[in-house]
Amino acid sequence: MVIPLYDHNPFKWPVPPYATWGLIAVNAIVFAIEAASPDETVAAMIGMFGTVPAEIFRYSPHPGVLPAEVTLVTSSFLHGGFGHLFGNMLFLFIFGDDIEEVLGPLRFLSFYFLCAIASDLTYAAANPHSLMPTIGASGAVAGVLAAYLLLRPCAKVLIALGWIPIMRVRAYWILGSWIALQVYHVLNKPGEEIAYMAHVGGFVAGGVLFLALKPSWVELFDCIEEPDQTAESYATHGSAIRNQQLGGKCRSP
Repeated sequence: MVIPLYDHNPFKWPVPPYATWGLIAVNAIVFAIEAASPDETVAAMIGMFGTVPAEIFRYSPHPGVLPAEVTLVTSSFLHGGFGHLFGNMLFLFIFGDDIEEVLGPLRFLSFYFLCAIASDLTYAAANPHSLMPTIGASGAVAGVLAAYLLLRPCAKVLIALGWIPIMRVRAYWILGSWIALQVYHVLNKPGEEIAYMAHVGGFVAGGVLFLALKPSWVELFDCIEEPDQTAESYATHGSAIRNQQLGGKCRSP
């Protein structure tokens, strides 16, 4: 199991990534409510707020007071266990701040939830009659990983790999291996409990959405290996980043 611990960015958190931290906090609070609730209550929460493909396509009635389409967002805040939550939030914490840095908080939140919606719709389209709820932020986080892979594929990521001591690897190794594993499971183990199709859908959506939403000055495939050029670029556009993150009101050049 690969555990990312830190990614190298010479300008880490010029403005705190409040949207990323907020998402992590809300997910943690919702999970705490789940953990403190009886099993029957948790099952009812999942049935009401999880995404059920058959309900999305009207093959089955939705029991919640909100429209079934709303569950495409609410499902991303529910998790099936601490490991499920921890893995998603760890990857969001490590890689999400970089994407928020270039998109700004409001655009980043839009990006995140659109990835969540796309991931659930992908799974639902592949399993339209399924009555099994899908939950978790994995699809949204997959979109963040796709954006990071486009933005900083060569960034060095500090990882722990099972029992192997901590090492640094390029982002494209860890993220490329992750999406390759998801595709493998989709093609070879379609009946598994984990909704790998949703992960792939979120990843594809994340790549497309990041290309559409990123400011024009943001260069793709930035390996952050030339500090002088990186510093010059940040000095040129740093004020735009700060204004975006404080309200998204600054027009990018």
